[in-house]
Amino acid sequence: MTRRLGRIGPLDLDVGKGLRWVGKPGRTMGAATAVAVSVGVVSPFSFYYLLWSHPQAWVDLCGKGVDPSHRMAQISHALKAIQFGSLLSVARISRPPWYCVVLFLLGQFLNFKVYQLLGEAGTYYGVRFGKNIPWVTEFPFGYIKDPQYVGSILSLLACLCWVPFQYIFLWILGYVFMIWLESTEDPTTRAKPLN
Repeated sequence: MTRRLGRIGPLDLDVGKGLRWVGKPGRTMGAATAVAVSVGVVSPFSFYYLLWSHPQAWVDLCGKGVDPSHRMAQISHALKAIQFGSLLSVARISRPPWYCVVLFLLGQFLNFKVYQLLGEAGTYYGVRFGKNIPWVTEFPFGYIKDPQYVGSILSLLACLCWVPFQYIFLWILGYVFMIWLESTEDPTTRAKPLN
């Protein structure tokens, strides 16, 4: 006999069964679902890794007349939709606490500001693809290291009120990996633009 003690966010507490991760109310998430959601959450990071590590191959694959940063942005948006869909499949939507709203808005402000200052080419590896991207020192650059990743992480932390911890943690680990990868850039490995 088990006795249900209650639910804390995405955790269901049962005496005898221990903690169970729960997706939608009243439904325990199966292992296959958990794996599928995890794969959906981390799916973009292998793409980003390949493009960062092999920029010339991406430029060559895109070919003449195709902007490699724009093509990366298009694919990244599709992968981002998969990530969000994965999170939505396990989310329990409710009215968020005020601090989640503040975290989310602050994170999105940083993302918007980075995109506004760098543009599509600066945001989507233009430098790696052989483009000349001007150095930016305006806020948030010069004040926050990796402001776009910091903004994304803040926005993800805001989602903890809806989404089980392990999926937010996986996504954040992906960003931490990319921060590490991008901090080791070797300018000699940049792509040569196609003429």
